[in-house]
Amino acid sequence: MDDFVNGRPRKLFLRCCRYAPLRATLYLCSMTNEKAVAEKLLQVSAIKLSPQQPFTWASGWKSPIYCDNRRILSFPYSRDFIKSEMCNVIFTHFPGAELLAGVATAGIAWGAMAADQLKLPYVYVRPKPKEHGMGNQIEGFYTAGQKVLVVEDLVSTGKSSLQVCEVLRAAGLEVVGMVSIFTYGFEAAATAFADAGIPLHALTNYPTLIELAVEKGVVSAADHNTLLNWRNNPAQWPGN
Repeated sequence: MDDFVNGRPRKLFLRCCRYAPLRATLYLCSMTNEKAVAEKLLQVSAIKLSPQQPFTWASGWKSPIYCDNRRILSFPYSRDFIKSEMCNVIFTHFPGAELLAGVATAGIAWGAMAADQLKLPYVYVRPKPKEHGMGNQIEGFYTAGQKVLVVEDLVSTGKSSLQVCEVLRAAGLEVVGMVSIFTYGFEAAATAFADAGIPLHALTNYPTLIELAVEKGVVSAADHNTLLNWRNNPAQWPGN
């Protein structure tokens, strides 16, 4: 299925309405940027909500939400919208960035697309050094002292994301910040990023997404507090 506008597949919407591009633009402009991004994630099912039958994360936590931003890559209009929003955030909040670094694996594509649009050099960071060849953990060309911005698709506790920042710092790069598509907004992550001295800017976040999901009937109003309570204390959420 193609991308969506106002809940309908884009191609169908364009056939049905002569002024669809203008109306779609006005529709998006009437929303906050965070809300518009959240809507795209829901439309392509990059985020699924299931408070009654929670998902199990790799950590073993039970969660009413599952995020797979890789799905966005399969929807060209949504992909382009997210890429443009990411570039806007980079241009606005990190104008001094001289290099972008994608986090393997999910951040690689987004970092490459943003670097291409902004005409910035690009590298990506592996979870660990290669066990053959040059043994690189940072792939691509860079020079010590460059100001690098890290590109992630998702920030949860921030642990793995900040490990990438440490790898870049150890290589002599100056980490100016991180941009991500989505963040849960866990207090532990906010504390970790503050302690590391690394500003984080996400295109959208958990509270915005939940508000939109209730508004659109994706989840019931009765589930609203349940979903917010999970974010406040996921380890103590029922089932964990």
